[in-house]
Amino acid sequence: MAAQYYPFGGYKISESVVFYTTQLTFAFVNFCPVRPGHVLVCPKREVKRVADLTADETCDLWLTAQKIGGQLESYSNASSLTLNIQDGPQAGQTVPHVHIHIIPRRAGDFENNDDIYDEIDLKEKQLKMRLDNGESKVSGSLEGMAAEADEYRKLFS
Repeated sequence: MAAQYYPFGGYKISESVVFYTTQLTFAFVNFCPVRPGHVLVCPKREVKRVADLTADETCDLWLTAQKIGGQLESYSNASSLTLNIQDGPQAGQTVPHVHIHIIPRRAGDFENNDDIYDEIDLKEKQLKMRLDNGESKVSGSLEGMAAEADEYRKLFS
């Protein structure tokens, strides 16, 4: 049986790192996480900008982010979440596919709280460069990422 992939801005995301799906949305372990538990949620249809989402995709994307965020915050013993979208290249979007970053947060995880946005930008640029060079993994092994996805799948079964 051939592996299934999800499209992500011209890249292929292996089903092994996808831990949650709906009819319109999928969530996967981040290849270059800013903090432990950093995941991405995006529409299954390749859509570059938020304004191009249908009403159903918009609702499903945010309801999925809400559900995943709540579970990951509890699972990670975090006290807050950062949910972030970079909508277009001038906003720092490096992969042209709408996606929400969900990052569990704890007090003091960054010296200056807003430094997380610079870190997201840096990690996205590193990710794009590595994927453009044909790397299939960025931080850790694909097996480790798949194991992380397996843990998160348990939260939703």
